[in-house]
Amino acid sequence: MSSLQVLCSGLPLRPLPENRGRWAGVPHAPVRTPGLSPAEEQLALRNALRYFPPDVQELLAPEFAQELRLYGHIYMYRFCPDIKMRAYPIEQYPCRTRAAAAIMHMIMNNLDPAVAQFPQELVTYGGNGQVFSNWAQFWLTMSYLSQMTEEQTLVMYSGHPLGLFPSSPGAPRLVITNGMVIPNYSSRTEYEKLFAMGVTMYGQMTAGSYCYIGPQGIVHGTVLTVLNAGRRYLGVKDLAGKVFVTSGLGGMSGAQAKAAVIVGCIGVIAEVDKAALMKRHQQGWLMEVTDSLDHCIERLREARKRKEVLSLGYHGNVVDLWERLVHELDTTGELLVDLGSDQTSCHNPFNGGYYPVQLGFAEAQSLMASDPAAFKSLVQESLRRQVSAINRLAKENFFFWDYGNAFLLEAQRAGADVEKKGANKTEFRYPSYVQHIMGDIFSQGFGPFRWVCTSGDPQDLAVTDELATSVLEEAIADGVNPAVKLQYVDNIRWIREAARHRLVVGSQARILYSDQKGRVAIAVAFNQAIARGKIKAPVVLSRDHHDVSGTDSPFRETSNIYDGSAFCADMAVQNFVGDAFRGATWVALHNGGGVGWGEVINGGFGLVLDGTQEAEQKARMMLSWDVSNGVARRCWSGNRKAYEIICQTMQDNKGLVVTLPQEVADERMLQQALRL
Repeated sequence: MSSLQVLCSGLPLRPLPENRGRWAGVPHAPVRTPGLSPAEEQLALRNALRYFPPDVQELLAPEFAQELRLYGHIYMYRFCPDIKMRAYPIEQYPCRTRAAAAIMHMIMNNLDPAVAQFPQELVTYGGNGQVFSNWAQFWLTMSYLSQMTEEQTLVMYSGHPLGLFPSSPGAPRLVITNGMVIPNYSSRTEYEKLFAMGVTMYGQMTAGSYCYIGPQGIVHGTVLTVLNAGRRYLGVKDLAGKVFVTSGLGGMSGAQAKAAVIVGCIGVIAEVDKAALMKRHQQGWLMEVTDSLDHCIERLREARKRKEVLSLGYHGNVVDLWERLVHELDTTGELLVDLGSDQTSCHNPFNGGYYPVQLGFAEAQSLMASDPAAFKSLVQESLRRQVSAINRLAKENFFFWDYGNAFLLEAQRAGADVEKKGANKTEFRYPSYVQHIMGDIFSQGFGPFRWVCTSGDPQDLAVTDELATSVLEEAIADGVNPAVKLQYVDNIRWIREAARHRLVVGSQARILYSDQKGRVAIAVAFNQAIARGKIKAPVVLSRDHHDVSGTDSPFRETSNIYDGSAFCADMAVQNFVGDAFRGATWVALHNGGGVGWGEVINGGFGLVLDGTQEAEQKARMMLSWDVSNGVARRCWSGNRKAYEIICQTMQDNKGLVVTLPQEVADERMLQQALRL
């Protein structure tokens, strides 16, 4: 078993580690079919070998070539570390700076088998959200971080550590870019080739920026989404006896079962991969499992009648489940479902993100590798069938929404009936959870704010929970508008429920939704607690890139930008750059994430709080920009809520000066001008 000291000493070359290949007993990424030409295969092999000295290249070349042909990518399985991969307490990392040790803590959490979807392929979640492209990059990055000083910055090109470069103590210690492909070449086909050649990488959102905190992050979002869907569409605050049907128990989607229990409803979640389903059952996130559709319906009826709180995992395809619910409705007149969504990795539908109903799991994986065109055709037929069943149920008192996973976008591309008449091209017949269900939260500055206690001590997390709750309660006591108060109240409830439901998987982390004032106040409270020794070690702040200003995503985060700029990515890039020079410990900019390659640009950050005055100043400056950038952008797109928020922010922050947009109220003037 390797030590952390060994892990930071560079590539293990003399002797080379034993090549144990793919491990048994852990999930593995689907086989990729990049379709490389012989010349491109040679280039992929050359790119992999350049990490190693000439005297070992002859040994490594044939096994790397075999990986490329067997799996469609060179992962370098020989160099998968022989260490228990997890987020170790920060003081155990052999580093010269605490910032570097915090980054190591976060990287190893992303690759923890309890957290990562396909740990040996360095995939954290989403089917293809990579931390690195291969294991050589991991070893080199850990070595660089162990050497780093406060006057150096590590630069990462799509998983590749370019090196440590001179900078200043106030600069980020790490700058990450993932998938920054020239727009005209940012297609799925080109991506498969570029990834296989080892020159670009899909970092999802928080995988490639080292900020993933396990499925807890999406538990929180799902809890708030289902609660608000009940309020908006069913007109109820109590979801007892209500049925929520969805699919996916893999990476982030594994959170849905726990969310159903927290909100007090009946959650039925379909999953084709038995290993993923059983992982959530063993973790206690899923209460019951069945592979019988008859039993699933029987159990659902029983729980509905008794108003049980239940999370039931159905080992099978969700299309079969939706079609069975239609059959029950048409034959008995009984509508057995109230709310529905989908959390398959539909941003990656043809390479393991979505499995067609016509085939079993193993058979589908085989066809995916042997005949990608036939597999794609079956996926699109399956999507059409799924939408057809949902459309039938939606004629009754049933409400479906898109969970931002590109489900409706891919269904539309497959020819499914998801059109919304008279709508713009970013809207479909079913709403997006971001703007329609969550209540336009981004315009108010609310988004998924996270922290990690690098001590690894649950007691530190308990202290942060108490502090965050106190901050939100004090804000309510000082007086806030009703919409903001509702968000705060929901999040206070969330934090109080979190410990009871054992949401920590991997690092000692927490998430809540907060606005600019709340984020800054929480950060300051944490930093002061670290200074007093109430929290024993630094705390890392981050967020999902899925936030107020981190993401330009026309089918999700920026779907309500109506000034014609929904497909522009200035906001995300400015977020990345602005966070960098306002104090972030590291920053990341990605192509893709959530809704897929070429569909979105997103930026993220990590900020280490260490109890110093400098850390507090950085938190105040950076967190303010990280929110107000997006609110100001929405203000300029004509959003009235954002306009009001940015006006208030200008009053509170004397350093903020924004020229506010003027209202164009006379539509007749526009029409007359155009006639001229």
